[in-house]
Amino acid sequence: MEFITGVNEKETLEISRLLAGGLEGKTVKVNGAVHTIRDMGEVAFVVLRKREGLLQCVYEEGKTKFDLKNLKEASTIEVEGTVKAEERAPGGFEIRLDSIKVLSEPAAPMPIVISKWKLNTSLEANLNNRALALRNIRERAKFRIQEGVVRGFRDFLYSQGFTEIHTPKIGAKSAEGGANLFRLDYFHRPAVLQQSPQFYKQMMVGVFDRVFETAPVFRAEKHNTKRHLNEYTSLDFEMGYIDGFEDIMAMETGFLQYMIALLQKDYARELKILNVTLPKADSIPVVRFDEAKKKVSEKYKRQIRNPYDLEPEEEALIGQYFKEEYDADFVFVTHYPSKKRPFYAMDDPKDPTYTLSFDLLYQGLEITTGGQRIHDYRMLMEKLEKRGMEAEGMEQYLSVFKHGMPPHGGLGIGLERLTMKLIGEDNVRETTLFPRDLSRLEP
Repeated sequence: MEFITGVNEKETLEISRLLAGGLEGKTVKVNGAVHTIRDMGEVAFVVLRKREGLLQCVYEEGKTKFDLKNLKEASTIEVEGTVKAEERAPGGFEIRLDSIKVLSEPAAPMPIVISKWKLNTSLEANLNNRALALRNIRERAKFRIQEGVVRGFRDFLYSQGFTEIHTPKIGAKSAEGGANLFRLDYFHRPAVLQQSPQFYKQMMVGVFDRVFETAPVFRAEKHNTKRHLNEYTSLDFEMGYIDGFEDIMAMETGFLQYMIALLQKDYARELKILNVTLPKADSIPVVRFDEAKKKVSEKYKRQIRNPYDLEPEEEALIGQYFKEEYDADFVFVTHYPSKKRPFYAMDDPKDPTYTLSFDLLYQGLEITTGGQRIHDYRMLMEKLEKRGMEAEGMEQYLSVFKHGMPPHGGLGIGLERLTMKLIGEDNVRETTLFPRDLSRLEP
């Protein structure tokens, strides 16, 4: 009888162990994928790609027990050799090879060259060969940084007493309404893919006080721009017992500060690979929606065309204004018109044509929408009636408020947009593993 007692210890070492030192002149075993082979004649450099980066191995004719002609790029191999210091090699060391064992071989050559420092392909070719393109070191680094963003979000909110939840993505009715919904037949009943976990996270505030979720959301918007996707990952949180929507902005600021410190500490290698300069979030300015419009209109001589929303050009100019005036990378724009916010947004008691809501702009691009919600049942019903909306399909959501809810609010952050701005890309598809847009359903 055999028993599994836990994680198996492996003979093969990872790069971090080799970097830890104490192995100079020692024989080690390492595995990885052949990233590239540079044949110099009697000597060849076999560069392995591993989860922690690149590892240089040196093949020496007559010493390494293997015929180099039988080694192909993209093969996975296990090697044995001696650790030697080498300043010019990645990490400052290399493996002088004694033997090579082939674990698997490719059946066909690569359709794109992934060993170059920067992929020499169009975005379309990149996305068509996505799983292969992501083997490129720079491409892969983007999504390590994205991992750091999500990890920072989770870790920070755990530290603030939030509970992680997982809500359904198929529902009878959307939280935000409108026509931009993916509709489907759910066992002969109409259903939609959720635009937001809004209803569910509000409901769970009545259970856990503070909740968060990282999950996909779906928008059937017929946009074909560099900033829109039809499926993206939203970082959502909702918190109860707030004194005002300023508490939500303060919590997001705390997250950004935590995330930036985490990236600096644990993702320095990826930041260096992509030449990323992280933004400042020690102090974020706050400006009212109408005031922001007025400021950029006056400074940049731009006529205000839409009094109810910010156009992309206006967002960019607001970002430019606050960078020039306050050296700020982020700015909170508050008090959006009620006309452009969902029915559950709390109206400003001083002027109900505006809401206690906000967007966070990062270098002129909206990456967050949030605010205070209506927590009073009667007020919610009045808002629905005022807008001519039907309560059908929202009975479960509304019943929660009928039985008492604390003052609360929350936000949603677009993960791919935030990552795009962090690493300095200008197309959100660059920071989406497998994008879904108007034209793309594969891979």
